[in-house]
Amino acid sequence: MERVVVFGSTGKTGIAAVEAAVKKGLNVRAFVRDPSRLPDHLRNSVEVVKGDILNYTDVHNAIKDTTAVVSALGTGTDLGPTTVMSDGMKNIIKAMKDLNVDIISLCLSAFLFYELDKVPPIFVHVNADHIREYEVVKESGLKYIAVSPPHIADMEGTDYITKFNENPGRAISKHALGKFLIDCLTEPDRYGKMWGICNKP
Repeated sequence: MERVVVFGSTGKTGIAAVEAAVKKGLNVRAFVRDPSRLPDHLRNSVEVVKGDILNYTDVHNAIKDTTAVVSALGTGTDLGPTTVMSDGMKNIIKAMKDLNVDIISLCLSAFLFYELDKVPPIFVHVNADHIREYEVVKESGLKYIAVSPPHIADMEGTDYITKFNENPGRAISKHALGKFLIDCLTEPDRYGKMWGICNKP
């Protein structure tokens, strides 16, 4: 793994993934809408690329000359109807195929493990777009690693446990989640699967 690009790199999970990649000694490209939202200690350690996930040219330029992609796309505090994540993922996948990049890890939602009628109403719209995003990735033919974390906490710790297609616990440190999104890129046994994750007891 030589250079990774992180989409959604100014969110809680994205920042943690960027930090994990830097600590691992990787060349990191952070795709951002607003460079000022990337913490100072990271801004000087990564290549910052400003762009819009819904603009294909921006996405293509961000993925060019990379060897893997990490997606931590989210909607922040906006829980209304959206297609930003699934439409953004369509641009990512198209650019990856155009540029012959085939490894991607992505962060989705633990609610993908729920029956639809069990998803809390407040999260229904965002979860629906996570589902659409996952379907796009599954159909892409890429070497994807999907992770659906439970509550993402600000607690310390980078040790995690994972479970195939099942949620193994109730909380995950943002640092552990970010580390997994980077670690899994070079773990072929994880490709083409959905993983649940939680902090190691």
